[in-house]
Parts: sequence; structure tokens; C-alpha cells
Amino acid sequence: MSKDQIQTGQAQAYWNVSGTRILKYTVEMYHNGLKEHKLISAPEMDILENKANLQAQKWAEKWESIESKRRINAEKEANLEEANSRTEAAVKSLKQIDSLLTHTLSIDDRVDWESLKKKEKYAEKSPAKPTKKRKTEYPPRPEKQSSEFTPVLTFFEKLFKSKKERKIQEFENKYSTAISDWEKQEFAIDKSNKQLDKDFEDEMKKWESDVVEWEKRKNNFLQKQTDFNAKIDQMEESYLSRNDDSIIEYCEMVLDNSGYPDSFPKNFELEYNPDNKILILEYELPAIECFPKVKEVKYMVSRKELKESYVSQSRTNKMFDDAMYKITLRTIHELFEADVADAIEAISFNGWVKAINKATGKEENNCILSIQAKKDEFLGIDLSNVEPKSCFKNLKGVASSKLSSLTPIQPILQISRVDKRFVESYAVANQIDNTTNIAAMDWEDFEHLIRELFEKEFQAGGGEVKVTQASRDGGVDAVAFDPDPIRGGKIVIQAKRYTNTVGVSAVRDLYGTVVNEGATKGILVSTADYGPDSYEFAKGKPLTLLNGSNLLHLLEKHGHHAKIDLREAKKLLAERDA
Repeated sequence: MSKDQIQTGQAQAYWNVSGTRILKYTVEMYHNGLKEHKLISAPEMDILENKANLQAQKWAEKWESIESKRRINAEKEANLEEANSRTEAAVKSLKQIDSLLTHTLSIDDRVDWESLKKKEKYAEKSPAKPTKKRKTEYPPRPEKQSSEFTPVLTFFEKLFKSKKERKIQEFENKYSTAISDWEKQEFAIDKSNKQLDKDFEDEMKKWESDVVEWEKRKNNFLQKQTDFNAKIDQMEESYLSRNDDSIIEYCEMVLDNSGYPDSFPKNFELEYNPDNKILILEYELPAIECFPKVKEVKYMVSRKELKESYVSQSRTNKMFDDAMYKITLRTIHELFEADVADAIEAISFNGWVKAINKATGKEENNCILSIQAKKDEFLGIDLSNVEPKSCFKNLKGVASSKLSSLTPIQPILQISRVDKRFVESYAVANQIDNTTNIAAMDWEDFEHLIRELFEKEFQAGGGEVKVTQASRDGGVDAVAFDPDPIRGGKIVIQAKRYTNTVGVSAVRDLYGTVVNEGATKGILVSTADYGPDSYEFAKGKPLTLLNGSNLLHLLEKHGHHAKIDLREAKKLLAERDA
């Protein structure tokens, strides 16, 4: 079965640089039989699931077609058909590359919000109402006047009184027995009919209960559908209102909807500046290995094998160069055409290629072309008649003469990689001594003290620690960047100047922050201690809990002395807040 051939990975969330919003969700799919790989992406998990199901169905149909051919055709016929099919596929792939730009001109690139909505009918049928069984009717009551119970006397029975009375009594007894049997039947029928009534009543009660549960499931299904569709409406309304994040989300949807060969990557990052209405796009272009190599497949009857003919290297290089310009113009066109909110006045496009440097053998990611296009100027171009490279150059795009050389260039305008949450730090540690109760310090000074301590802790290995904007919201208070290739990475640090035991909720929040930030570890520092639930939750997770004693030890390790007096701190903080 095709489903057994499909492997689906775990859905991944990609956050923006500042870690405040999920850019998109992606999931990798692979078909073992077809040897095909697909990276599915969508702005919402529900949309991602729908796309993955459609891809699985597409593969299932393709795989079934291949299996069917193998079963039906003889070896020669199958190979001939396979050769023709693969040649057709090769020609189609080359034509697809050739029409990269013109393909988009016949497509409306605006997001169809209605198509994103769920409109399925509830599939489960309502429970069938029970049918009342027909009751058993009474048999006719024996009638005494009937011939069955009326004796016919013979001559002698009429002549002899005793004989007559005996016969009459015999028929009366027969009638009495018949009445008794009939009454027994009547009783049995009554009992049976009463049981039918009771069974029907029970069936009706169960049916009514089943209907209630069915309606609950149906209403739940419809409510989820309504909520999902309302979310789509909200996304549309937010975009049309020119919400900054929604503009980026909308543009991501436009680019996700753009159909490219499966071998092409679909990775990009967007930044929107509402002040000048410029959209910056860092776009991963396909490496030369992603382009089709086969131009024809023939079946060699004498050898009983398929022989492939390949595209020449010079043609591949030209195809690559042309495609880079076409993808650039196409992407800009799609974003401008889809901009129904008129939120974009210019687009800065930077095209990046990941490839192995043949000189060093290492993978490099180089920007090979960059362009900034204004909307009014770009929309005045007839893309159906342009020569892509000339059009790119006319728009003052920057690139080397041969893009296949992967010569890096300086982008015209790039996305800022600076985390806007970081603020200037200041020294605190030198201002404390044995008399300083750090549990009663100003909370902002406390956060900078923690930053100082961890900066000293990490500086031996070349690490860096930055303090985030003070917010008192329990979020990220500092971020450490440890360059160590084994134990290093991004480390989230939270500082809690607490005078009471730290509850497990704070530890849960830290773990959630570690996951959302894509950090390798989280450290929670408090002037107080932690409850048993906190330590239990932290087990087996990349979390470190440092209490007041640990903090004083860390201070002394780096040549600083202070004290922690929680009772005194409570009193001082209460007086300060009064």
C-alpha cells in the first residue's frame, strides 16, 4: 500500500529573528517507493495538515499508477513505456524550468481566503430511529355456541337422560378447557407485548441519548470549523488593516502558494518596514544540483536496459542562470500582484544559494544576486516579452556575469539580524558588599547583576551575555551565546528576585521559553529556593535551577560578596511599595 511507503516527520515551527512570532510550520514527507521528498509549509497547523493529506493522496495516485503498469505490462512493454514516460517527464521538467516566469502570469497570486476555509459536511450519520415491532394479536375467543362446543345427541343419548347429561358435560368441559387455554394464551401475549413496549421504550431512550451525543459531536465539529474559519476571516481583516505581522504572514502565504519543481527549496525570510513600506526578502534559490539532468531515456532492447541521455554542462549552466533571473522577477511579480492592501511600495530581493565550494569542499551560503524594485515601475513591465537578465539589469539589479559561478555579492538591503530586545548593560557587581541584601535589590539592578555573573562565567570560552529590555513579565531576562561546539549554543537566563519559594509554574514558563527561543538550555536564578515540584519538573530537561545559596557561591567564585536575608527583604520591599 502507498501509505506504508510514506514517511512523515514531526511538524516544526519557525520563529522570526526576535522570537516573538511563528513565521510558519513545516513538515517533511518522503515516499520510499517514488524516492520523492517534499517539504510542506503553511502559516497554520490546520492548513499544514490539509496540505500534507493532499500530498499523500497525490503520491498514492502516482504510486498506484506505477504499480498498475508493472502488473499489467510485459517486461519489454513496461520498459518501453517507462522509457517514454521518463522521457516525457524529462521534457516536461525542462519545459517547466523554461516557463518559470511565464507560468505565473496566468495565475492570480492573491490569497483566496475562502479556499482556506473548511467547508466539509459532518460525515457521521445521525443514529437510526428504532422501529416499533408489531404486537401479537389475541386469537379468537372460543364461542360456546359454536359447533365445536355444541353436542349433537344421538337417538339413545336423547332417550337416556344420563347419557345426554354426560355428553353435555363432556362438551362443557371441552369448552372450559378451551377457555382456560385461551386465557393462558392471552396472558402470554400480554406479557410478550408488554416486553415489546418496554424494549421499545429502552431503545427509544438509548436512541435519544445517542442522538444527544451525536449532536454534541456534530456541534463540536461545526464549532471547530466555525472557529477555524473565523480565524481565517481574522487573518484577512488583520492583513487588510495593514498589521505589520499580518503583512509578513500574508506574503509568506503568497510565496508558499507559488508552485515550483519539487526539487527546488522553498525557504525564505521576510521583514517589513511600515515607515517606508519596503519588504525585504531573503530567498533561498535552488542549487544547480536541483535542476533536471536527464533529457531523454531510451530502452535498449538488445541489452534489456534503460539508457539515459543527459543535459550538457554548458546548457545546465545557462539554464541555471536564466532560472535565477526568472525566479527573482517571478517572486517580485507575485508579491506585487497579491498586494491588495497596497502595503508594499518596494521589494528588496536577495537570492542566496547553498552549495559545496569545489575549492574547499565545504558548504557555503552565498548571496549571488540582489535587486530592489519599486511597485509602480515594476508593474509597468510586460514580463511575457522580457529577456529576464536584461530586465534584471535594467532594474539596477546586482549580480556577477555568470551566476553559475556562485560569486558572492553584497546585498542592496538586508534583514536586520539584531535582536531588538537587547539593551545596553551596566555594571552592578562592584557596587555590592557583605552588607548588600541582594533579595531586596532593585529588580532591574538584579537582572544586570545576573548578566555580569554569567558573562564572567562564559567569557573564558569566548561566550557573550546580553540583557533584554526590562519588563518584569517573567520573560527572557538575559541570553547567553556559548560558542563551545559540544555544550554551547543559545542559553536563556531568567532572574527571579523572589522572597518566597519559587513555584513550578515559573519552571514550566522557563521550559516553554527555551522551546520557543530554540535555545539549547535554560537557567533560572532566584534569591529564594524551589519547591519539590519545581525540581521534579526540571528532571530530564535542559534546565538548571540556581537558588540563593548557589547564587552567593557564584558571586564568591568571581570575587564578590553579598548576603540574602529573605525576612529582611520582605520588610524592606513592603516599606518601599507602601
